[in-house]
Amino acid sequence: MPLTKLQKKLRGIPTIAFWVIIGCWLALLPVIFNVPGFSQQSVTVSLLVRALEAQQLQPLAQEFNQQHPEINLQLIEAPSDTNQVEDLYTASFLLGNSPYDLVFMDIVWTPKFAAAGWLKDLSSYLSPEEFEKFLPGDIQGGMYQGKLYRAPFRSDAGMLYYRDDLLTQAGYQPPETFKELITISQDLQQQGLAEWGYVWQGKQYEGLSAMFVEVLQGSGGFWVNPETLEVGLDRPEAIAAVQFLRDTITTNISPPGVTTYAEEESRRLFENGKTVFLRNWPYVYSLASNSPIAGKFSIKPMVHQENKSSGACQGGWGFGISATSKHPESAWKVVQFFMKEESQKKFVLANGYVPSAKSLFNDPEIVAKYDHYPTLLKILENAALRPPIPQYAQASDILQRYLSAAITNTMSPETAMQKAAAETRRLLSVSDQ
Repeated sequence: MPLTKLQKKLRGIPTIAFWVIIGCWLALLPVIFNVPGFSQQSVTVSLLVRALEAQQLQPLAQEFNQQHPEINLQLIEAPSDTNQVEDLYTASFLLGNSPYDLVFMDIVWTPKFAAAGWLKDLSSYLSPEEFEKFLPGDIQGGMYQGKLYRAPFRSDAGMLYYRDDLLTQAGYQPPETFKELITISQDLQQQGLAEWGYVWQGKQYEGLSAMFVEVLQGSGGFWVNPETLEVGLDRPEAIAAVQFLRDTITTNISPPGVTTYAEEESRRLFENGKTVFLRNWPYVYSLASNSPIAGKFSIKPMVHQENKSSGACQGGWGFGISATSKHPESAWKVVQFFMKEESQKKFVLANGYVPSAKSLFNDPEIVAKYDHYPTLLKILENAALRPPIPQYAQASDILQRYLSAAITNTMSPETAMQKAAAETRRLLSVSDQ
């Protein structure tokens, strides 16, 4: 067989020289394959986050990038207003290919985004055992039509704060029912121990809807059944829930201005020692612990009607994966990292948020810093979800308008809820066509 030109050349090279040439080529391989077109570039996974939270998440993002050099997690700062962030995500999806691989979203965005086909179904990514590690309300809040679209990261829930020092002084146990709350409030007011009995969020905004679902569940009622789209706002239980709120104002246990209060207005009144009871979110605990009432208050599940169950409005934030992401597997690695108990623990200890992993509520380090977390877990286990329907934003707007009319005495509770129910039914009927 004739020798090729290369074989002839190689036969003419001394053995030592041959291996020197081969060695040089081997040494050059990393350089050759490191030039653009040969090297494996890292994949960029982008995430739009409110400005403050982007800064809070940055240490975890840096840790992720160090552990995953093949992925570059990029946090893009958004405005601080939650509604503006939702609008930015919505606009990006409507344009076609969203530039964001991940969606860091409020719990109430899930049904809207999922129904529009903007999110990837995450159900197959988690085993039943992994589902059990998280708060039931956080998992349920990430579901739409039986599929998971939002993986939980940090939780939130409404609760009742109370001045245990004042209750002890007056010989009362913490109230369990609406009636007990009113009775205790009136008695402590008459004794001059507090100016007001109970403050809550009565301003016409999303906080009013969130607060109301707790009173509604505590009355045995419901807003919208997501399976059947049945509306329950004009049922006797719902009307009774509105009547309770109205009664707190007419009996003077709540100040007339409560109809203009959001979270901060009601918090400040409680921290200044002027009221016995407050409905609010977990963030208040740390702030109140550095106020004039430090060491004088406790928390418990929301009150309810006799023989009914308490409800804690489920809030919180989690991660979804954009349906148009070009790197869904890399995006899932990011989600996995943030869902880990270790990651959540670092975030909680640094920023004081509520975790979604159940085990962390009794973690020694967390409890040493936040000793109320074991009690908080019991509250969070009684989750009350806002209706997981695509039209939630419009349904909430309807409810807010008529609730506001009822508590400001513009309409009776019965009339207001009848109108709210009728308008909600029209909304769902039109959307269903």
